[in-house]
Amino acid sequence: MTTFGDLMSLLLCFFVLLLSFSEMDLQKYKVVAGSMEKAFGMQRKQNVSESPRQGLKMIAKDFDQQAIATRIKEFVGQELEEEFQDLYDKISDDIDIEAGNDKVIIRLMGESTFDSGKAEIRPELKPLIQRIGQILATEAKGDIIIAGHTDNVPVRGGPYQTNLKLSIARAATVAQFLLDQKIIDPRRVSTMGFGEYRPIADNSTAEGRRKNRRVEIIVGTIPRSRTAQTDPSTPWPDDASPVN
Repeated sequence: MTTFGDLMSLLLCFFVLLLSFSEMDLQKYKVVAGSMEKAFGMQRKQNVSESPRQGLKMIAKDFDQQAIATRIKEFVGQELEEEFQDLYDKISDDIDIEAGNDKVIIRLMGESTFDSGKAEIRPELKPLIQRIGQILATEAKGDIIIAGHTDNVPVRGGPYQTNLKLSIARAATVAQFLLDQKIIDPRRVSTMGFGEYRPIADNSTAEGRRKNRRVEIIVGTIPRSRTAQTDPSTPWPDDASPVN
C-alpha cells in the first residue's frame, strides 16, 4: 500500500506539471516547479556540473518563447475581434491563429481575403490586414513570412496558369501591401508560394478546400542576428519555415 500510495503521488505531480505546461502560464509553471523541488527534496542551490545548467537554460528559453507566442496569439485575436467586430463576426470561421513553439501563424482562409482565381486583396480586408501588420511590428521581433496556398482545383483562365503561380502572387500581394504601409522593416518580410502541395485539410470536401485556400502570415518570436538582418544571402533558419 505504501508503494502504491507513493506511485499515485508521483503520477499526480506528473500530471499537474503537464497541466501547467499546457496552459502556458509562466507564473504557474514557476510555482509548480518550486513545489516539485521541495516535494522531492531538491534543496541544493549549487550546481554540480555544467550540463544540467545548460539543459535548464534551454528548457526555460523554449518555454519563454512559447509563452511569447501564446501572448501574441491572444493579443492579435482580441484586437481584431474588438476593432473589427462586424467584419470579424462574418469571417471568424475563415481566420485561424495558431501559436507554436517559436512562431505565430495567422491563417486567412477561403475567400475572406481574395476572390476566386484573383490575387487582389478584397477592399474590406485591407484595414484588418493593416492592423495585423501594426501588431506584428510592435509585438513580435522575428521574421515575417507570407505564405500562399491553394486547393487542388486547377486554375481556369486568368493571368495565373497554375495554382503555384496563384499562391505566389497572393503571398506577394499581401507582403507588398504590408510594406506599403511602412510599418514593418522590409528586412523582416519574405514570401513563399506552395500552391496545392501543403494542404491542411482534405481536398475531397468543399470545407477542406476552403481551408486549403489560404494565406498564412507567420511571425517568429526570435529576432534574427545582426548578420542575418544585413546579409541577404544568409539562409533562413529551419524553425522559421512554415508548419502545416
